[in-house]
Amino acid sequence: MLDKPGKASYDTPASFRVIVLLETLSKVLERVIASRLSLLARHTGLLHTHQTGSLPGLSTFDTTSTLTHEVRLLQRLGSKVSSLFLDIKGGFDNVDPGQLTSALRAKEVHKYLTAWVGSFLTDCMCRLLFQGSPRTFSLVAVGTPPGSPISPLLFVMYVSPLHPVIPKGIVVSYVDDFVVTVSSSTHRRNVQLLQGHYRSLCSSAALRGLTFSVPKNELIHWCTPQERSPPSTAGVRLDNLYFSPKDEVRWLGYWFTPSLSTSTHFSKRLSLAPGALDTIKRLSPP
Repeated sequence: MLDKPGKASYDTPASFRVIVLLETLSKVLERVIASRLSLLARHTGLLHTHQTGSLPGLSTFDTTSTLTHEVRLLQRLGSKVSSLFLDIKGGFDNVDPGQLTSALRAKEVHKYLTAWVGSFLTDCMCRLLFQGSPRTFSLVAVGTPPGSPISPLLFVMYVSPLHPVIPKGIVVSYVDDFVVTVSSSTHRRNVQLLQGHYRSLCSSAALRGLTFSVPKNELIHWCTPQERSPPSTAGVRLDNLYFSPKDEVRWLGYWFTPSLSTSTHFSKRLSLAPGALDTIKRLSPP
């Protein structure tokens, strides 16, 4: 457990950074199983088609491109489009071994893989090392080991059911980052739809011991480049907290604006790289 620098107090777990130390030989085996399981996951229905992250050939670019494509597609149909960005709170720590292995058996995954996953997540022990800690081992009843090559894949399979079919909308996710997109005749109606879908997602997540980090929720109302009027100011109320629509949302390292303009993203990326703009100008043809 490493102290996060600059904290006023170290009385809470959030003031520390956890570095997980795992057996190297075990991690080699875990990577082999992860490779085999990832090949089966799509074919057996363990993963939703709108899930990315921790999967071969699928990156944050694929996720953000999917979101952009769906927004533009819905706009071409003449609808107003809105999105709610969500983040699962402590997702890896709450994976239930029983529910996950039941899902594997239901999809008729090979018995040896199902048994391996059950064994991997059962009877786990850990100990925390920091100044003054008792240095004794404790049983870990739920969760996947952070830092393990197979943990992200197991989590992605675990949250696959959190992708309901939304009429004139879509739910896209990258590991534990979700975005719910809806469309209707008005942005105000979209707010009502998002509230309903959020309650439904929270209920489904609760059945799996998961919750969403409410303070991290963000709302954006999309508009077309041709629209001169600003997007709606209608906000959404979730768990007694009110969220106003954003002019900019940073998601998976990309900056989104209501008009889906790329200039904001690239200007911010260039501002983070000293001398990048000068380099581009120097390399650009006259």
